[in-house]
Amino acid sequence: IRTRMSLEHIRIGQFVAIESEKTRFFGMSNDVQLGTTSDSVLLDPPTPDDDTPSLVREILHGTYTYGDAHIQPALTMSAGDTQPGPVRSIPTHFTPVYLAEEEDFNEVFGAENIFDEGKNFAIGQPLDMDIDICLNLERFVERSNGVFGKSGTGKSVLTRLLLAGLIRSNICANLIFDMHNEYGEGSQSEGPSQRMRGLKSLFNSRVMTFGLKDNRKFQRISRSDGDLTIGLNQIEVEDILMLRGELGLSSAQADSAHLLVSRFGHEWINKLLSMDIETAVEESTANRSSLEALQRKLRAKIKNLPFVTEKSGFNQIDQIVNALENNRHVIIEFGGNDNLLSYILVANVITRRIHDKYREKFEKYNLSNNAADKPNRVMITIEEAHKFLTPEVANQTIFGTIAREMRKYNVTLLVVDQRPSSIDREVLSQIGTRIVAALNDEHDIDAVFTGVSGANNLKTVLASLDSKQQALVLGHASPMPVVIRARTYDETFYREITKGFSTSLPPLAYVPGGNGDKSDFDEWEEAVRQESVKKAESDLFG
Repeated sequence: IRTRMSLEHIRIGQFVAIESEKTRFFGMSNDVQLGTTSDSVLLDPPTPDDDTPSLVREILHGTYTYGDAHIQPALTMSAGDTQPGPVRSIPTHFTPVYLAEEEDFNEVFGAENIFDEGKNFAIGQPLDMDIDICLNLERFVERSNGVFGKSGTGKSVLTRLLLAGLIRSNICANLIFDMHNEYGEGSQSEGPSQRMRGLKSLFNSRVMTFGLKDNRKFQRISRSDGDLTIGLNQIEVEDILMLRGELGLSSAQADSAHLLVSRFGHEWINKLLSMDIETAVEESTANRSSLEALQRKLRAKIKNLPFVTEKSGFNQIDQIVNALENNRHVIIEFGGNDNLLSYILVANVITRRIHDKYREKFEKYNLSNNAADKPNRVMITIEEAHKFLTPEVANQTIFGTIAREMRKYNVTLLVVDQRPSSIDREVLSQIGTRIVAALNDEHDIDAVFTGVSGANNLKTVLASLDSKQQALVLGHASPMPVVIRARTYDETFYREITKGFSTSLPPLAYVPGGNGDKSDFDEWEEAVRQESVKKAESDLFG
């Protein structure tokens, strides 16, 4: 038996059910307004001083005054249907509307079942109810996705929830570029004396952490599985163009970099830094002043980074690829190098290698049509995503390529950002599922709804969100737009997400054929073992 609700109990963003004779409609309230049949009613309204104020209000209500609740139907379900489908009709006049109940939520969003090897993961609850709202994680990883919201709205907590669900469900491998060192062992929450556990501390050996070289203090704390270095020979012009703002590069200096690459190939930076400027100009035919400025900036801001070496092979990065191929989840921690220049540079170099490897593997699978050759799914998580996907560089960067086409190669993105208006609109249109916390800027609000039907109605819903723990979920993995209170990331969640789940795995096996040299892999594996011994001794004896 459903209970009818008065207008004042209906909130923007609530999930409602519309019960017609043969069909049920599901929708969301996107606006609530007051109206009158005549403006004269407002010129002389009843006041508390009237002798019969309640009687006057009762007479006026429903005759001269009324309330409008704007409902956008999103799904429909007729007798005999096994699941809701898209709306192709509308309810008739006088069809009763009710706030959705648990049965309706389960009908539309399903019940959580990742603990039984299912695909539904509870991301949160309705604003005024204790009922789970689930995402279909299998659909979630089919496309690139986004978590958006202004600073302080809980984007990193929402992201951590999603990643924990993906790890538990074993649907894909995750590569996480962890700029602020939040996803590994954990981080301090905004509450007093509270620390949120990271993915490494929850899932143990299923999650591997790599840190940047010369960041020893942080890595001892975080149980790093290896140190990373980036060689100058691994840096391409694309990476430098991405750093145009951080390096202060002009268009002429960028053109000089292209000339150097055409002359020296992968060794272009080493050659430039080792030459005197006269020789460099003669060899490259580039403009002298532009080349001199480029040389100075690369030497001061790139070569001096603590994790950058003159030359490096791809063995370390191929170890990361090997881990992803073995369904491990990898976190790249930046430690003390948590600046945009380091973050963009490292993320670009590693992601480009993964792109090349997975494209190669998928092309091999297409030729052989052998299921054993099909690569597993990988989702790459990047923060400050607008730095990688601006309209100026999105067509040239590896992240733009992945957002547009790599889902057919089983590689997708999870972009986390507070300035979606700075992301290329073509890339935004490819975002499958969007989880949007509060935003203030009109340009950002317009951007997150790029390519979404009914965007104007959803903007009203977004504007009604609190600045903490609330989000609008819409897109490919959610049957319909819905407002949630994000699931609490606390001790209860830690117990639930790890219950009955084996967090230990056997050591990684060496995968021959392009994943680095065997001796390098053995050396790395032994270093990891020694680090584990040291950590155990430290835990026991201090």
